[in-house]
Amino acid sequence: MAQTDAPAHVAILPSPGMGHLIPLVELAKRLVHQHNFSITFVIPTDGSTSKAQRSVLGSLPSAIHSVFLPPVNLSDLPEDVKIETTISLTVARSLPSLRDVFRSLVDGGARVVALVVDLFGTDAFDVAREFNVSPYIFFPSTAMALSLFFYLPKLDEMVSCEYREMQEPVKIPGCLPIHGGELLDPTQDRKNDAYKWLLYHTKRYRMAEGVMVNSFMDLEKGALKALQEVEPGKPTVYPVGPLVNMDSSAGVEGSECLRWLDDQPHGSVLFVSFGSGGTLSLDQITELALGLEMSEQRFLWVVRSPNDEDLKEAAARVLSEDGSLSELAHKWKNQKCT
Repeated sequence: MAQTDAPAHVAILPSPGMGHLIPLVELAKRLVHQHNFSITFVIPTDGSTSKAQRSVLGSLPSAIHSVFLPPVNLSDLPEDVKIETTISLTVARSLPSLRDVFRSLVDGGARVVALVVDLFGTDAFDVAREFNVSPYIFFPSTAMALSLFFYLPKLDEMVSCEYREMQEPVKIPGCLPIHGGELLDPTQDRKNDAYKWLLYHTKRYRMAEGVMVNSFMDLEKGALKALQEVEPGKPTVYPVGPLVNMDSSAGVEGSECLRWLDDQPHGSVLFVSFGSGGTLSLDQITELALGLEMSEQRFLWVVRSPNDEDLKEAAARVLSEDGSLSELAHKWKNQKCT
């Protein structure tokens, strides 16, 4: 039985892969440094853990612990299986081990107030509910993508063809209409298990107590306003971003990029970023640079450094206040557990 006066503890379950772990690490550091939580990362695996994972987790503050779950067997999957299926089954088949970790935390006196999962971790909600722990989602992508996820079950019911075959653009709530062929990759083949898993998870998003999205109002006002509209059974959406991995020695708050940005007219700067997977080739970078120059628009361009030394660029980063995260942290700290 957890002690009601024990420090609030948050369990975080990232889907397999560094791209899922890093944003949640940034969330964990914010919860520890600014809100005095203790954290346990519970990490599903489908094999040996990577050196990169252990390096990132080993560098974290002492209030952040990590547990690697026993690897699950995925040998029954076909060779052409898509990543969404692999990730979803890794989490689903790790639930018995996750249950053991929760039991160990609770028996050890931890006051576990929340379980946070990312895009494909909703099966873990069932274990959280068994231990009277509130489940939350951290959505590391855009508010537009999150709006699509909430809208997908309805879209699936309304449309019988492949989305790329639709004559009319898809009207994602709060967003500009988009052609069906431009939607996320796993939506492009509705017969594939990857789409079926995506649809399964999006239907379970409404089981969450709340959803944190790595965005902010000034960046995606339309999508966030749509997401925050009150509907029966819809969880509260908290814009807590941008949470980004920054070297504390880089002095970002006083960086040349942000000093320059402060001197520009309001709303006059184009922000260009392709996310964590956005490594471009030399030709692509050159063409984009020429296009930006010819547009004669002010811009900040985040360039992900590839291995080629000739392409390495300094990244422009954006900071915002964390009012929504503070609101959520206050709620967790005052939460009673049984």
